[in-house]
Amino acid sequence: MSHLYEWQQLLLDWVETNQAGTPKPFLKEGYNWKTYGAMNVEFWEKHQTTSYDEALKLLQTTHEKVMDLAQQFSNEELFSKGVFSWVGGSTLGSYFVSATSSHYEWASNKIKKFNKSL
Repeated sequence: MSHLYEWQQLLLDWVETNQAGTPKPFLKEGYNWKTYGAMNVEFWEKHQTTSYDEALKLLQTTHEKVMDLAQQFSNEELFSKGVFSWVGGSTLGSYFVSATSSHYEWASNKIKKFNKSL
């Protein structure tokens, strides 16, 4: 849950900063799409003392914020390429999907795999 929270924070910060006119890449400074695995390790280390209840609360908060933010955009703004120059060659909506439903499915599969190993 902490991992999901951190990726949703990335999305929220990225969209809000770029919408305010300050260019900012999606990933944290110092990381790129080839090295983001190390960023995930950083997130993991950061949350070693985060309790389940706290992680759940953090995720619930960012989930609500992401859903509220997504509703501020039209379907065309979310799913048409080239609407926002700071998105690059993808669509804004693909980032929202990645930070929510796709990531939730990934996490669910990880949990199922772990549970089977017990």
